[in-house]
Amino acid sequence: MIGNKNWYWQWARWTAVLAASALVTQPARAQEGGEKVYKAKCATCHGADGAGATPAGKATKARDFCSDEVKKESDEEWTRIVIKGKNKMPAYDRKLTEAEVKDVVAYIRGLCKK
Repeated sequence: MIGNKNWYWQWARWTAVLAASALVTQPARAQEGGEKVYKAKCATCHGADGAGATPAGKATKARDFCSDEVKKESDEEWTRIVIKGKNKMPAYDRKLTEAEVKDVVAYIRGLCKK
């Protein structure tokens, strides 16, 4: 009986370690995924820093993600804009998964904190 309890605690310990490592690495993977999507789909107009100061951004009047007006918008609003498009920005509802949209919104939020 003692051997069974010992096995259980070893199993429980490893389960806790694996769960904790998943929680720690998940945000990092989301950040990497968001950065990848941003560079592929957004940076041409919004630029690496999100300011919209690229030639394409100026031509399409891309918004500066770090402006007070844009920062006030909720993640839900940004998600809707990414999915449906806005003004000259195309819709990405058929081009990005739900997880990719969430990741890119989180990445964009982080641009203004740098």
